[in-house]
Amino acid sequence: MRRNERSIIYTVAFVAVLSLCAVAWGLGGELLLVDRFGPPTDPGGLPHGWTSLTFRKIPAKTRYTVIQEGNNYIVKAESHGSASGLYKALDLDPKVYQIISWRWKVDNILAKGDARRKEGDDYPARVYVAFQYDARNATLWERTSYGAYKLIYGEYPPRHVLNYIWDNRLPKGTAIDNAYTDRAKMIAVESGAEHVGRWVLEDRNLYADYKRLFGAEPPRIAGIALMTDTDNTGESAVAYYDDIVLRSVEGGGR
Repeated sequence: MRRNERSIIYTVAFVAVLSLCAVAWGLGGELLLVDRFGPPTDPGGLPHGWTSLTFRKIPAKTRYTVIQEGNNYIVKAESHGSASGLYKALDLDPKVYQIISWRWKVDNILAKGDARRKEGDDYPARVYVAFQYDARNATLWERTSYGAYKLIYGEYPPRHVLNYIWDNRLPKGTAIDNAYTDRAKMIAVESGAEHVGRWVLEDRNLYADYKRLFGAEPPRIAGIALMTDTDNTGESAVAYYDDIVLRSVEGGGR
């Protein structure tokens, strides 16, 4: 079977699976396929619609490529003492798209990782949801600092971020502040080596997570990022990401 024929078959099959899931979840609302990572124009390039998320003080970048696994296409992340991510900008109402689901797999966990300390703030895999800054609900200090950032970079940074992480030591389900800022929350949806080397399907209620951890109604969703980083520990990690979906609350979620 030729490659383009396999791609068409996989697309049809995936849409059919989504349709069946919508019935199973009882969705009368919205379902948005953020990405299933089909082949880009350049097979070695970034997935279509995603941009590199880099950090000025970290010269080593994680390598992200779209690869084929059977008839499926996935994102492979390779980090060697590096840190960068993939970011997809969105503008969505979290009251509508309350549930996020995705599949991921890691080849290893990080021996030195520790989400409670800056020196250990590394993860073989993380999916994070960024929420928009809203000047109408900001303090004077926030309006000043965010305004200065926009003058330099041309846009506001996110107000808050939910990080769904594959951790090495936090008990599964634990949520803590990021070691650098309380504007980012770290939620251990996987922990330890039990599922290393296997695909795991995750399902989270991002709307409920935000309200519980930030104590307020969430602003609009600004974007979703994927990130495999090992710059603080100096270790290496390989991870894989696939099938990111946002859907309405009828489907449940933890």
